[in-house]
Amino acid sequence: MLKDKLKKTFSNNDGNNKRKIENTVVFVIILIITIVAINYIMNGDTKKGSNEIPEAENRNDVVQVDSKTTTDENEEKLANILSNIEGVGKVKVLLTYSQTSTYVPIYNENTKESNTTETDSTGGTRTIEETDSQKEVVYEEDESGKKEPVTQSIISPKIEGAIITAQGANDANVKTNIIQAVEAATGLATHKIQVFKMSE
Repeated sequence: MLKDKLKKTFSNNDGNNKRKIENTVVFVIILIITIVAINYIMNGDTKKGSNEIPEAENRNDVVQVDSKTTTDENEEKLANILSNIEGVGKVKVLLTYSQTSTYVPIYNENTKESNTTETDSTGGTRTIEETDSQKEVVYEEDESGKKEPVTQSIISPKIEGAIITAQGANDANVKTNIIQAVEAATGLATHKIQVFKMSE
């Protein structure tokens, strides 16, 4: 349909060049508007997709924390518990995580609101509302002068899997006890817990 209209516009031999130019200009304007609209829609979909990231990962007020200390402590605690189970013997634990620990700091937030009412020459009025918001992280200072953000909440890393090596893992009952203990402590499904006999 568009192709036929273009042919009709440019093959019209009535000598009216002005009409052809007007039609061409209108066509170009419509084409530009269409391209801009498509670009706007595509960018809107991209932004919408990026907003579907889980809230904790998408917020500016979430701060990544080095979780090595936390993970080492968790592995050590779990190894201590497992080594106390009868028949387990020496044990080593490796936990894998899906993300690092994050914490949400507390903010001082100052919000200023102002309302302005304007009256035009015809007697109509309109009210303009303006809101200005500022956020600052709250810090506490220790005796050495080091500043640390005050934490509102901590988002712990999610455990994805566990590998355990134990001296007594060749015994089926001991292996079952280890799996049940790790399952209870971590909330992992059984298939995400692997238990092996420790090498001598």
